[in-house]
Amino acid sequence: MPQRLSAREVNRITSTIVESAIRIHRTVGPGILEKAYFGCLCYELVSAGLKMQTQKELPLVYQGVKIDCAYRVDLIVEETVIVEVKAIESFAPIHSRQLLTYLRIAQLPVGLLLNFGALTMREGIKRVVNDFKE
Repeated sequence: MPQRLSAREVNRITSTIVESAIRIHRTVGPGILEKAYFGCLCYELVSAGLKMQTQKELPLVYQGVKIDCAYRVDLIVEETVIVEVKAIESFAPIHSRQLLTYLRIAQLPVGLLLNFGALTMREGIKRVVNDFKE
């Protein structure tokens, strides 16, 4: 299980991620491929000095048995925040449920859904928490 950071530090990390997403959306706008937004976000986060893992596989442990079922998260930032990048018309409830499942499996406190396909980035940000005390 990853080391738990303070709520203040987690919020600082998520703020940096959100600011980066807004900057990308203002520069590029909606309508390009998810992979392109993903690349821009990785560039921004590295430039901000954040460590991250990309396309990290998450195994499911069921009754003590590790099941490799190909869950793959887009980004894990500072071993604390999961980020899922989308370029879709709008979020569906399944997106939040999927992110919460990833957070539980990885035992991480916070995740961000970033939908670069939204008209404004403000509409395209959803924060999901897993046993995180603000």
